[in-house]
Amino acid sequence: MNAMIFVENEFDPLKKVVLAQSEFGYPKEPRPEDLRFLTKEVVQENFENRGKDHADAFPELQKQWEQERANLQETLEKYGVEVLRPRKLTFAEKETVGTAGYSNFFVRDPFFTVGSFVIESSLRFLHRRNEILPVRDLFLQEVYPQDCSYIAVPQPEVADPEDKTLGKGPFLEGGDVLILGKQIFVGNSGLASNSLGIQWLRKLLTPQGYTVEEVKLHPDILHLDCALGLIKNGLMVICEEAFLEGIPVALMNWKKIHVSLHEAMNLATNGLPVSQEVYITDPAFQHIGKQIEQHGIKVEYIDFSISRSFGGSFRCSTQPLSRY
Repeated sequence: MNAMIFVENEFDPLKKVVLAQSEFGYPKEPRPEDLRFLTKEVVQENFENRGKDHADAFPELQKQWEQERANLQETLEKYGVEVLRPRKLTFAEKETVGTAGYSNFFVRDPFFTVGSFVIESSLRFLHRRNEILPVRDLFLQEVYPQDCSYIAVPQPEVADPEDKTLGKGPFLEGGDVLILGKQIFVGNSGLASNSLGIQWLRKLLTPQGYTVEEVKLHPDILHLDCALGLIKNGLMVICEEAFLEGIPVALMNWKKIHVSLHEAMNLATNGLPVSQEVYITDPAFQHIGKQIEQHGIKVEYIDFSISRSFGGSFRCSTQPLSRY
């Protein structure tokens, strides 16, 4: 398939997508303030396994984690989606981060596609700062030859070690960016994207006819897609409690499937539309899936419990290059 690089919205037919690898190295010095979106058990794991690779610390869970992604790839390919995988991290890439830890596990965040723009992100968490590197080989094959724009957010400033905010960035992460035609919603909870990153995106896209809207989020929600999922035109799954200033006006008249803040933090909104007819979610959310089915949508269930324990699910594990 040689689909053009273009993403129209969150739910048009998915044609080409990047699917994450499953690599994580625990920081040698975990930052508790950056772990507040995770369960107490996972936070404890971060401290108990300082400096270890997840595959060494939990070999059986690692196999399950990798199988989750393989099952997602199989389901996507069943519907004719071309699935691309980043390479693994090199030894040098793992070593260069020092005590921060490393990750190559949620490809939604280190880059994102808006229209014909492929945009490298600026990630806030220190262990994720180099997560784009394994994706760049794919860009050589898939992005450089195409008639599209390829641009990167300015790299963040080096913050004082005592600065718990990690400085003024700019920070901009793909999980915060939801696309609805020329309307772009960008979340800001204080954990990931920030106002300066959103200001940068607005400066880039406004001349192209886009509207970029900042969405203030509950401080324990990592990204906007952890509180909102656009399932098809006019239908969304949403945690209203997570929206500090209310639902965006452009979505006010959409039909809503409601989830609690607790469900949102367990990634209830982070399913993946294959199209407006097919939606992927975890069997933990069958009660949500049944409501989605009432709108004429086929729901595919894949166990993603290991992926979700890291703070991301189906949308977080994928980044489309072609959806239109």
